[in-house]
Amino acid sequence: MTTTNRPLNVAFIIFDQVEVLDLNGPLDVFVKANVLKPNSYNHYLVSATKEVVKTEANTTQILPQYSFEDCPTPDVIVLPGANPDIVMNYLQDEYFQNTYTSWIVNQHQQGALLFTVCTGSLLLSNTALFNGLEITTHFMGIEALAQALPKAIVRTGMRYIDQERVLTTAGITAGIDGALYLVSKQLGEDIGQTIKQLFEYKG
Repeated sequence: MTTTNRPLNVAFIIFDQVEVLDLNGPLDVFVKANVLKPNSYNHYLVSATKEVVKTEANTTQILPQYSFEDCPTPDVIVLPGANPDIVMNYLQDEYFQNTYTSWIVNQHQQGALLFTVCTGSLLLSNTALFNGLEITTHFMGIEALAQALPKAIVRTGMRYIDQERVLTTAGITAGIDGALYLVSKQLGEDIGQTIKQLFEYKG
């Protein structure tokens, strides 16, 4: 990713039944990064529309700040996951494929770094984005991911894998590890370590 003189635009994708910690864990890392180094990131929630999005088990409702049509051009796209059954339904859902998947693929092709959390990588297994890359996901989705993407190298036992323009993580809390890694890479190891201390995170 090229260095800019403006905050990096970080788009957090939200969709019906998104896993809460997949979303909030990495998001809070970027929030804390801005506290420590102001204006480093412009992080925002984006969805296909501006309608309320329900999280897993309908426990909370979130209002996206933007739709795909009016959001700032992302430098980083963060795609959280969902329950594997939900993911499998989305892979067969024409609307999801024509909105969420299409937008993510297009933005990545235009230069955005793609950061998937947990089964977020499985959500993109209908695409060729991961061909030739080492990737990972939640342990419950490893077999399905490997079957869907024979041209990718699916790894187990790794918290996250960096392939320069694609960063994938293992399950749920591994999203925090991935976000800490990315922030450390972009802003410096000291920032990442301070955030880890603030979180009292032992991951």
